[in-house]
Amino acid sequence: MTSQAPDRLSHLLDLQRLSAAQMDSLLRRAQAFASGGQAPQALAGVAVCTLFFEPSTRTRLSFQLAAQRLGAHILNFDASTSSVTKGETDLDTFRNIEAMGVRGFVVRHKGDGAVAALAAAAKPGVALLNAGDGRSHHPTQGLLDMLTLRQAKGEDFSRMKVVIVGDVKHSRVARSDLHALRALGCGEIRVCGPQSLLPEDDTLHGCVVSQDFDAALEGVDALMMLRLQRERMAEGLVESLEDYHRDYGLTEARLRRAAPDAIVMHPGPMNRGVEITDAVADGPQSRVLNQVGNGVAVRMAALEMLLG
Repeated sequence: MTSQAPDRLSHLLDLQRLSAAQMDSLLRRAQAFASGGQAPQALAGVAVCTLFFEPSTRTRLSFQLAAQRLGAHILNFDASTSSVTKGETDLDTFRNIEAMGVRGFVVRHKGDGAVAALAAAAKPGVALLNAGDGRSHHPTQGLLDMLTLRQAKGEDFSRMKVVIVGDVKHSRVARSDLHALRALGCGEIRVCGPQSLLPEDDTLHGCVVSQDFDAALEGVDALMMLRLQRERMAEGLVESLEDYHRDYGLTEARLRRAAPDAIVMHPGPMNRGVEITDAVADGPQSRVLNQVGNGVAVRMAALEMLLG
């Protein structure tokens, strides 16, 4: 990702190379939108395409709503009903839509690096936002998680203890959250999950890593629960859903090990009864729906910064 100025980006592909100043600027703008600030028609006359090669609910709809609130013309692309099914390449699909005068692309793809590859081929003045690629990056999810943390705990991340729980190895959300937490100076980052679901590269550098969920919960200010994909059982990485819930499922009893005012987060979709119980997901400490609402505000800020 290249930057034209400290507060001006050409694309938003990841958070790893986003400066703390840029991140803070985006979060402050998003907070203004989340607090009910008027959305200027900053994208009036601008065409934005949600180019999704992978299914999505929250991310797609919140990007569409964000673009709409900024006055953009929205084109919705679904690979399952497009010429991709006839053999057209992703790059040809992108170039054809770009040729129609579309300036903004919100891209989701199952392939690692696929969004960056399209960004490299984009014409000057065309901006791409990564809405999730493979296991690598989900920058706006990371930003909305940071906004949710700031709303609940304040802007001083150095005072926070945060634990990320579950399948970190296959999670683009976890990677983006980790980049953001480090950039914002989080006091202590804990990561917990079965050894088979923890990455073996340098993803977890600087983190306190544990397979003991009960111990990892002690005194934390925030818990980020990750979805367990059921195919992990077929791959032999998890014995059973019941075993996973026993060892890593968040229950009311377990939550009491955290700080009394700890918040619970989850990027969705949730597997209720696996990584989280109904009582916790719907309980007073849950910020899951706040995250969803903050997604619209963050994506408004990102679209405005890139295309406004």
